[in-house]
Amino acid sequence: MHHPTRLFDVIPHQLAYYSKTDMLAAKDQGVWKTYSTSEVAGIVQRYSSGLLRSGFGPDSKVAIISTNRPEWIFTDLACQQIGAILVPIYPTISDTELEFVLNDAEAGVLFVSNQDLYEKVNALRGKLPRLQHIYSFDIIPGVQHWSAITALAKESDNERVEALKNSITPDHLATIIYTSGTTGTPKGVMLTHRNIMSNVEACLPVLPVTNSGRALSFLPLNHIFERMVTYVYLTAGVSVYYAESMEAISDNLREVNPSIFTTVPRLLEKIYEKIMARGTALRGLKKQLFFWALNLARQFEINKPLPPWYRLQLAVADKLVYKKWREALGGELQCIVTGAAACQVRLLKIFTAAGIPILEGYGLTETSPVIAVNRMPEKDRMFGTVGPVISNVEVKLADDGEILCKGPNVTSGYYKWPDLTADAFTDGWFRTGDIGVLVNGKFLKITDRKKELFKTSGGKFVAPQPIENKFRESPFIEQIMVVGADRKFTGALIVPNFRNLEDWFAHQGVSYPGPEKALQDTKVRQLYRQSVEKYNQYFSHIEQVKKFELMPHEWTVNGGEMTPTLKLKRKVIQEKYRDAIERIYA
Repeated sequence: MHHPTRLFDVIPHQLAYYSKTDMLAAKDQGVWKTYSTSEVAGIVQRYSSGLLRSGFGPDSKVAIISTNRPEWIFTDLACQQIGAILVPIYPTISDTELEFVLNDAEAGVLFVSNQDLYEKVNALRGKLPRLQHIYSFDIIPGVQHWSAITALAKESDNERVEALKNSITPDHLATIIYTSGTTGTPKGVMLTHRNIMSNVEACLPVLPVTNSGRALSFLPLNHIFERMVTYVYLTAGVSVYYAESMEAISDNLREVNPSIFTTVPRLLEKIYEKIMARGTALRGLKKQLFFWALNLARQFEINKPLPPWYRLQLAVADKLVYKKWREALGGELQCIVTGAAACQVRLLKIFTAAGIPILEGYGLTETSPVIAVNRMPEKDRMFGTVGPVISNVEVKLADDGEILCKGPNVTSGYYKWPDLTADAFTDGWFRTGDIGVLVNGKFLKITDRKKELFKTSGGKFVAPQPIENKFRESPFIEQIMVVGADRKFTGALIVPNFRNLEDWFAHQGVSYPGPEKALQDTKVRQLYRQSVEKYNQYFSHIEQVKKFELMPHEWTVNGGEMTPTLKLKRKVIQEKYRDAIERIYA
């Protein structure tokens, strides 16, 4: 079986090998609506001819701001077939970045999913000279619906579409993805069909994907990770079901019973918190059983022979407790793939012990994205690492530990930024900006972001990420940012887990006074002081958090403190909470 070489080749590939009744599916008015492979083929074909008739063709830039839905993929495939270049944009993007991206990419047409996003763009219309048309996926009064484009298609266009398809090589630009990163102006990463398909090809054999499988998709498609994985699903014949929203994920899991989904660690933490809340609410023997099973799972290891007594207990815990956890996730999961940030080892152990392997991987937008990923066989999996490097990618470590990478998945560069492109490479090797090590010469382990390392005024280096990841194991710590660049010692801003703090007040027999007042309570300060001391013992003297400030609100994407992939925007937090940081060092 030949694998597709261009992204849109997944359509004839599916038609030839496993034509499906549910290639794609989404909720419509509360009911799952499925699209068969042949329906998708027809829609995409008409969409391509409609775009051509609307004056968009090879090298036209088509922007899309939408949550995950079948229309997203229709638009992607329809553009690719005629050589147009899709520019996906985050739905949560700020107005200034939105204006920058649409103008920088010179997008002539934009697709939005709903009324809110339409209004967000329409308010900027006067500042977007290149933008000719806006279409919507939802039906919005007074806004052109995307079906107006497919309605333009004529049978006679098919020859022209076929001729264009045949002219598109794997090296044709498929997409420009703007990364906001944690620094200034967004940069457009250029990715070709070959970049993405080479990554699809390397990931196909290492993920449990078959044509009887179903995937639940909710990580944003404007991210290369979910988009590349979608093409893994489509090539392998896995049906893709789109979650209604982040809030509806737990319901959708039980409706779809997926065999696989991709996620970010923050969502796994939320799932774990839900399991914990359920366990804490139990009474008597059931509660004891739950915590016995949880403690058992926390001790789980792979690649080590487990003592027979432990294995026996694990089998009992599986029947009594873990089975229920799996059922809450739909009951058919073969694995969960996680990326974008480091996943806590304790979560990896707990889920894996409960029969839900979590495969942690690593990559960047610039590498389409996967560089390394843990595999299903245990010999190719190691907790706390991002797994072995994938088959068609090479990795070497620079003298300072920076991970350098080479392969067909690496971008040709940043759109309109030749100087930045040149800076990103050393002798043909792409510089990831991440520091890492190879464990046992095989497993890649990320130790920090190069830019995030800081020096204290004593000239000692501190890597904030490992400290933050460890401290977040505390049930009372929701978020934490380590500070201390050019200061005498390491400090931290801590966002409490307010739900658990509320429970703590209840256990003390005191009514909860609300977040602001709670944080001034001397007993609460004492509680956090103890938590900090508990986790400090894992770190060297210089890395230990000496003083901290408690934050009364959670950091969010909307608040501007987090990137859309839920990484801390350190500069923003430093600016916004400068007073709190000054208090630490006062």
